[in-house]
Amino acid sequence: MNKDLTVGRPESVLWRFCLPMFASVIFQQLYNIADSLIAGKFIGENALAAIGNSYEITLIFMAFAIGSNMGCSIIVSRLFGEKDYGRMKSAVSTAWIAGAVLVGTLTVLGLVFCDGLLALIKTPAEVFSDSKLYLDIYVWGLPFLFFYNISTGIFSALGDSKTPFRFLAVSSVANIIMDVVCVNTFNMGIAGLAWATFICQGISCVLAVWTIIRRLKSIPTEGRHVLFDRKLMGQIAAVAVPSILQQSFVSVGNIAIQGIINSFGPAVMAGYSAGVKLNNLVITSLTTMGNGISNYTAQNIGAAKPERIRAGHNAGIKMVWLICLPVFVLYFFGTRFVLGLFMETPTEGAMATGLAFLRIVAPCYFIIAVKMVSDGILRGSGRMKEFMVCTFSDLILRVALAAVLSKTALGSLGIWCAWPIGWAVGTLLSQVFYRRGPWCRAAAVNVNEEA
Repeated sequence: MNKDLTVGRPESVLWRFCLPMFASVIFQQLYNIADSLIAGKFIGENALAAIGNSYEITLIFMAFAIGSNMGCSIIVSRLFGEKDYGRMKSAVSTAWIAGAVLVGTLTVLGLVFCDGLLALIKTPAEVFSDSKLYLDIYVWGLPFLFFYNISTGIFSALGDSKTPFRFLAVSSVANIIMDVVCVNTFNMGIAGLAWATFICQGISCVLAVWTIIRRLKSIPTEGRHVLFDRKLMGQIAAVAVPSILQQSFVSVGNIAIQGIINSFGPAVMAGYSAGVKLNNLVITSLTTMGNGISNYTAQNIGAAKPERIRAGHNAGIKMVWLICLPVFVLYFFGTRFVLGLFMETPTEGAMATGLAFLRIVAPCYFIIAVKMVSDGILRGSGRMKEFMVCTFSDLILRVALAAVLSKTALGSLGIWCAWPIGWAVGTLLSQVFYRRGPWCRAAAVNVNEEA
């Protein structure tokens, strides 16, 4: 059901809107976690290392999908806030057409260049063939990945975070069951994990697109809307392109870090693969909450209510910190338990790597959570230059420090120390840019009206 985010107490509105999004990303991450968990438990440490190695390359494709999601979502949110439903429908169809062209191009490029990327990050010979097999199947599923992400952005723009949650809950549970069946019953190995994800992601995509079409038909407009609007395409691109660049550079940075990690051998690769899956579950959850705040911001800007954004920022900080607290406790004090979910009989080196990584980054989740909230506001208000500055500063520091510190006596420990420094600098910049926004100068009004 569509939801207007421009009325009601900002804190209550954000909790009701963002909590289903948080639950959705938990289920979405189960795709990746199930692959890694089953690979480590039932196939072996090299299979776990191969999935972790492939994951950094899949993030490049995910960057384009997420950027397309945000470009569509922000513009549709603003038009929904303005109640300009005809142009809103045009924005949706324009995003879908542009997405089809983009995903077709990326599929061809992926099939041609994935081998080269695996070689570029110095993939060890013992995990190369499994990494390539997993990536080849993943690339064929890119159309499902793209159209599902764009559809999720449309749902969010309409204030509906519950429908995509239902799709993901069902498909994620099905994915886990299919993973076990493909690996244990059919002995398909790492290919079984990839095909299970392909099928379940495809089902989610078809259901999401079908529901969006029905939802848009139920919104009355005068006359037929334009299928492809060049002006709206420009507005979508103004948000999508910087988002894609930001996500792509993050992916390239992660690949560079993966290359540094690979030089320490399969044990460190496996330990990092398990640790980074758990870390990415948190970061992706916080990013999704930030995306929700972007939709909230865009709708309120469309409705000419900038004063509600400050209240939304404060509510968002409380919300993400409440999420970080139990995760920090689990990752910091229950590290061996959570890592043990991924590794049946881990080597000493793999377990030591996972322990060091999680215990260094977990206390800093409270810092990066603040950045996600203020980044969400910058993106939702169209301040993409400031948004990119914050992200690039964080990324450049992490990659540079990982390269330098890994050459010192710290060894692989130096790589993990780069995370808190990059996060702290990026958060500081993001907060500075947020506090310069017009919402901080808006006249004080009562935004705590009853819903």
